[in-house]
Amino acid sequence: MPKLNENYLNVQDSYLFAEIARRVRAYEESHPEKAGNIIRLGIGDVTRPLTKSALDALHRAVDEQAAADTFKGYGPEQGYGFVREAAAAYYGRNGVDVDADDIFISDGAKSDTGNITELFAKDNVILVPDPVYPVYVDTNTMDGKHVVYMNGTEENNFLPMPDERVKADIIYLCSPNNPTGACYDREQLKIWVDYALKQEAVILFDAAYEAFVSEPDLPRSIYEIEGAKKCAVEFCSLSKTAGFTGTRFSYAVVPKELVFAASGGQKLSLHDMWNRRQSTKFNGTPYIIQYAAAQVFTEQGMSECMDNISYYMENARVIAETLRRKGIPFTGGVNSPYIWFKCPGGMESWELFDYLLEKIQVVGTPGAGFGVNGKYHFRLTSFGTHEKTREAMERFDRLF
Repeated sequence: MPKLNENYLNVQDSYLFAEIARRVRAYEESHPEKAGNIIRLGIGDVTRPLTKSALDALHRAVDEQAAADTFKGYGPEQGYGFVREAAAAYYGRNGVDVDADDIFISDGAKSDTGNITELFAKDNVILVPDPVYPVYVDTNTMDGKHVVYMNGTEENNFLPMPDERVKADIIYLCSPNNPTGACYDREQLKIWVDYALKQEAVILFDAAYEAFVSEPDLPRSIYEIEGAKKCAVEFCSLSKTAGFTGTRFSYAVVPKELVFAASGGQKLSLHDMWNRRQSTKFNGTPYIIQYAAAQVFTEQGMSECMDNISYYMENARVIAETLRRKGIPFTGGVNSPYIWFKCPGGMESWELFDYLLEKIQVVGTPGAGFGVNGKYHFRLTSFGTHEKTREAMERFDRLF
């Protein structure tokens, strides 16, 4: 009989979005006449199609696969040089110096932020914010690591800062934050970098929503902060930036400066370890996807992406305007596609979820699914269409 990983017993029975889908499905089955009326503003999936640059590149890459002299099979596990260089150039246009050799191409920031746990021993202390993207917690729990929480609350604008009394080895930060939409400024991130350097800790920085940052004084990469290359790995994705949720493309930046001591005292490079891990367990992102992504990173490609992002941020404005008119406190919606608001009438978040589904057929995401501090908060996304978003908020307006 195999010995199973009993750490899975410590993970919540149902993943947040699976539970949302289950409840919506149950409602549809019991109210078939209303099933077509449901508006989904819960899961952060996009609705705008791929941009022209990305589509044209996909077609060219597919045509290349039809000819023997341009056909591509297995590629480099780290990603093709042309797309790593394109990503580095994108950083450069934003004023950040990143070595293309430090960029590793993958199929999703969710995968990378979970898989990176394999590089670290089980006796590390993992520090995560609460509320938090569930993958950070669940993957470490599955691996048997000890997770410590830092409180994100209304009082600190859902941007927890380091506590010098807490010893941490691995720190998860997400800015713009999922689920709260809050963004760290440069001074706050400098405090985090200094804390990590003092603790000899590593920051795992999720920048998946960096393209949504519109205020110039807010950092889009942790590498804008002095000293970050000695203590931070950055994860990013084209899922929301370029609509690649179904196309799958991400990248992790693992600087060569990240060197830490193993339990035996010998120095190990996280860059080399991640390279070894990817080369062993990953055969690379498909060539046609990487070819399209390289075009996304161009100035023309990013200009097209920003048109789509502007579309989504108009939805965010509509949601925020409704909440503001109702006097409901919220964060996000300016530099983030997420709007995180306090549940009206003192309701708990799952209670509000069921109430909105039953009364106005609008689906959001209960804050309790992101941690204890989300119990009385709720998340809406701006990734719907203009028509559906306006209709949802008109229903919300009438309800409250």
